Amino acid sequence: MKSSKYQARKPDDSGFIHYTEEEHDTWSILYHRQIELLKDRACSEYLDGIEQLAMPARSIPQLQEISQVLMTRTGWSVARVPALISFDRFFSLLASRQFPVATFIRMRAELDYLQEPDIFHEIFGHCPLLTNQDFADFTETYGRLGLAASKEERVYLARLYWMTVEFGLLNTAGGLRIYGGGILSSYGESAYALDSEIPVRTPLDPLLALRTPYRIDILQPLYYVIDNLNMLHQLCEMDLMALVHQAMSMPLLPALFAPKAEEVVA
Repeated sequence: MKSSKYQARKPDDSGFIHYTEEEHDTWSILYHRQIELLKDRACSEYLDGIEQLAMPARSIPQLQEISQVLMTRTGWSVARVPALISFDRFFSLLASRQFPVATFIRMRAELDYLQEPDIFHEIFGHCPLLTNQDFADFTETYGRLGLAASKEERVYLARLYWMTVEFGLLNTAGGLRIYGGGILSSYGESAYALDSEIPVRTPLDPLLALRTPYRIDILQPLYYVIDNLNMLHQLCEMDLMALVHQAMSMPLLPALFAPKAEEVVA
């Protein structure tokens, strides 16, 4: 497991995590610019989740506040974790309906991008949709599959997660909307994903998604689109591991990005 320069914050004896004024200010900057951008870009299910969670705009929320809402809505909660965790820990938490949240927030120098998922990415980007049962069920199913999968199988499952939970788009009567947390928490990608003529946008085919290479450090060259979040529930009912094994017997799709010296590719 790679190391991180960030240190997750630990709670006091009462379970309260104390952040500095600068850290709260960073959350406020991120929250205000993103919530304004997303009002006509995020899917309605995400915006409903934002309303349900009622997270503070000017201070970093406490995890127990988020967990109370998620538990009532879908039986989920959030779990405090270090900056980086193992795949085993990640899958184990998802399988038990706990979403991992690293309790640090990015430095101002990395306001627009950082490699590690911080509390803004996890809480603002992912947790609102965990109030939606279809999304929550898919995330739990993914955790259970990943927990039982081999190291090689997990590489393929990671691609499906990346193309849906992290960077998925949704077809609606009002046009394309965002449901992927990696986009929802990114100021630059929230505009690029819907407005740019550069990326390819194509209907989700899970077998193709399992074979699609990606890089984590660039604006995505390809987005898979679903017609509704119930399609994620339908994925739960499929034999996804049979699809993984089928994908493993086939070549990867051609990469739509240039390689770099130190590849950050999966």
